[in-house]
Amino acid sequence: MDEGLGSASKMQSPMILASAVIGVALGQIQFFRDSLGSLMEPFLMVLLFLIFLKVDVRQIGRSFRNVKFTSTELAINFIWTPFFAVGLGLIFLGDSLPMRIGFLMLLATPCTDWYLVFTAMTKGNVPLSTAILPLNLVLQLVLLPVYLFLMVGSDSQFEMLPLLEGIVYVLVIPFALANIIRIVLVRASAKDRLDRFLDARGDELQLRFLCLAVVAMFASQGQMIVENLMLPVRMLLPLAAFFVFNFVLAQAIGRFLRLPFDDAVSLSFTTLARNSPLALAIAVAAFPDEPLIALVLVVGPLIELPVLSVVSRVLHHMRTSQESRNDIAV
Repeated sequence: MDEGLGSASKMQSPMILASAVIGVALGQIQFFRDSLGSLMEPFLMVLLFLIFLKVDVRQIGRSFRNVKFTSTELAINFIWTPFFAVGLGLIFLGDSLPMRIGFLMLLATPCTDWYLVFTAMTKGNVPLSTAILPLNLVLQLVLLPVYLFLMVGSDSQFEMLPLLEGIVYVLVIPFALANIIRIVLVRASAKDRLDRFLDARGDELQLRFLCLAVVAMFASQGQMIVENLMLPVRMLLPLAAFFVFNFVLAQAIGRFLRLPFDDAVSLSFTTLARNSPLALAIAVAAFPDEPLIALVLVVGPLIELPVLSVVSRVLHHMRTSQESRNDIAV
């Protein structure tokens, strides 16, 4: 791990927690609640632009051929996790169907943005993580109504076009711009300077825009969180059970399959990070009369983002220990 990443990684957890607190505080003021909420997508787009700028597109195509990783990731995300979510919901949230629905929606939608940030910061296999993103997105959009039908007993209707438009803005545009710039710089023989800049400052810039996006996200829903202060407490145990068990499961499967450590990092984040913004958009459209479902999806990132920061530190420690053992063996 280089010095820049080490500094950013050390500040990751406290900065994200501080950003969440600042966001909730600002969300108590109508002006900030309205204005900052509209800034979340631009901050996220800049964040992803910085990540994609470091990715060689030629490697993404090769990542699709990693059948071992892809089949494992899909099995955990779309077979194991939904059933696990239903079980945890019945155990910890059994008296509230809306909370159980929100909990299922949170866990049944793998992340399509945040996980790339943490994968990059932990020096995981970003091309591999990026390669799995489109498949994760399509499958969660197709399967989430199935999961909801099985739980609620009726079809969940929601508008697909706004969701697809959001994905285009947040993901496709940053990806296209990053690759256009890389192509231009390659032709101008300036690619090495870009790579040196990203190695020195890229992780720091990613963390800053991540924190800005967190502030914007929590500011837009800060008032609702304050009005339901006990809900995060109720969510803590089932989410903790999910994160701990799935992290251990991903690491155990990674060792069993003898995945390279970079791939194991990607497997951990792709099976831990959840797509709460997308799930929230679906919840608002599908369940307009059940605000508690939306609140569960707002609270989820309050717990998830600090957990992902801790996981990043744990994986960094595991990498350092592994490299030390290899050096001793040599």
